[in-house]
Amino acid sequence: MTQGQGVRFELLGPLRASRDTVEIRLGPPRQCTVLAVLLLQEGRPMSYGALVEAVWGAHPPSHVRNLVQKYVSGIRRALSGDGAPDLVWTGTGYRLDGAAPDDLLERRALLRAALVARDSGDLRRSIALAAQAEAMWRGEFAEGLGGPSLEAERRRWEEKRLMVLEARMEAELALGNYRECVHELVRQVATRPLRERLVELLMLALYRGGRSSDALLVYEDTRRRIAAEIGCDPGPALRELHQRMLRQDPALLPRTPTDRGAPATAAPVTAPAA
Repeated sequence: MTQGQGVRFELLGPLRASRDTVEIRLGPPRQCTVLAVLLLQEGRPMSYGALVEAVWGAHPPSHVRNLVQKYVSGIRRALSGDGAPDLVWTGTGYRLDGAAPDDLLERRALLRAALVARDSGDLRRSIALAAQAEAMWRGEFAEGLGGPSLEAERRRWEEKRLMVLEARMEAELALGNYRECVHELVRQVATRPLRERLVELLMLALYRGGRSSDALLVYEDTRRRIAAEIGCDPGPALRELHQRMLRQDPALLPRTPTDRGAPATAAPVTAPAA
């Protein structure tokens, strides 16, 4: 969306709409939920029944039709003005025309460009583009809004965000930025101690940065936590990495400076299905 040509919508954090950089008041939370659900359709029509289920679930209130009409009218009033989107009734449901989740589309474009850079062997540019996409987040996806549809989307986007982070860390390791990765990965593992891929990356960053004992301690801490909380052992990938570190597998050692400029096998980003 070009400034001055309509309303900009953002969902990578609390739902936000603005016109010429001036934020628009969007109304009560449930009304914002209706708007967010329609935005995610990206111009596709949504049946009345699907909208109700997305916002209220399988057991909506008896007066839900009145509520939908109320919130639709509220959205139209809030967005009225120059370049306002059209929230139209299709005969069976609603369609939001002239509006899109702008930050999601921009993030998607950045990650696609990062993927192109990765495939061309330019890891540094790929990392920079992935980091730029990450910087667009202002909080949780559609933060503060409820409803089964947005709650599912929030979980999905958190997973997508973590996958990009993990791939970016892989690329940083491929370039030899071991010590820089440790700080970020320690923070991420502290927040998500059972996510084994993050633990693997932290162990690699420590090991290649000359801290093999710390890498092995991270494994032991993770193994004990998984046993206590889930009652099983770590997965095969993490166990294999641990064994390779114990036998000091030469393939785990840092590459020489001349090797670091070569394209890495690990992808810094994955193409999002946003």
